[in-house]
Amino acid sequence: MPFVKMQGAGNDYVYVITNDCPPRTEQLVRKMSDRHFGIGGDGVVFILPPRQHGAADVRMRMFNQDGSEAEMCGNAVRCVGKLAFDRGLAWTPCVRVETAGGIKDVTLRFEGGSPCGARVNMGCPVFDTELVPLALPESASSFINLPVDAGNDSVRITAVSMGNPHAVLFVDDAEAADVHGLGRRLETHPLFPRRTNVEFVQVLNRDSIRLRVWERGAGETLACGTGSCAALAACVVNGLTNPSISIHLPGGTLQAEWPDQDGPIFLSGPAETVFTGVWHEA
Repeated sequence: MPFVKMQGAGNDYVYVITNDCPPRTEQLVRKMSDRHFGIGGDGVVFILPPRQHGAADVRMRMFNQDGSEAEMCGNAVRCVGKLAFDRGLAWTPCVRVETAGGIKDVTLRFEGGSPCGARVNMGCPVFDTELVPLALPESASSFINLPVDAGNDSVRITAVSMGNPHAVLFVDDAEAADVHGLGRRLETHPLFPRRTNVEFVQVLNRDSIRLRVWERGAGETLACGTGSCAALAACVVNGLTNPSISIHLPGGTLQAEWPDQDGPIFLSGPAETVFTGVWHEA
């Protein structure tokens, strides 16, 4: 099975172009993602034909390290756009990618005639608690900067969906935050029936933040595209930053813009090929 290892700001996945996902996908993904006994990565992305001809150039199905399927990844969709263009699956610099979170427009950025990054229309952030979704004892339209008990900790979170669920909390020092302990507890908190990604945001100034992300099904990753967008949305609705910011993650810096609060968020960042190979099932 031919594959391409790619990364966007250190968020690395194994990409496979195929007509259909292979049998025993969950088991295969866990093997391929293993950093000691496999190729290594935050998960596996299968690039498929779109469900409806002409609606998109390609379709992506994304699986986390643990084999669970996710709706979307902002870093992965940039890499899908680059790979689709490189392999002749798309013919224009604007690649339409069908995801479980909707169709995303990926506008490629070029260097030396080759795609090196992209700007993606990530869609509109959703704060509606039924759509995030949240399991609340009483109905509420949104969950913004409200307290949640997580073991021995009580933290305030803002819940938002970017096609997948996110719990955003603000910290004084992202480097010192208990990302692994608190991230794991919030990921599986009963408030989130589909589990959640968790963002730890340190606001540096009105134009930049530092961010660490605990990804659902993968643990802490070097970057997260949808998490970056969720962080921006939470910052803006809490009045903490401007609508266009630099997001400093362990794997690099992304740019996020939310020019109209009734409209989509745009995310810009790198997309790079690391190596190619062929996977042989043992």
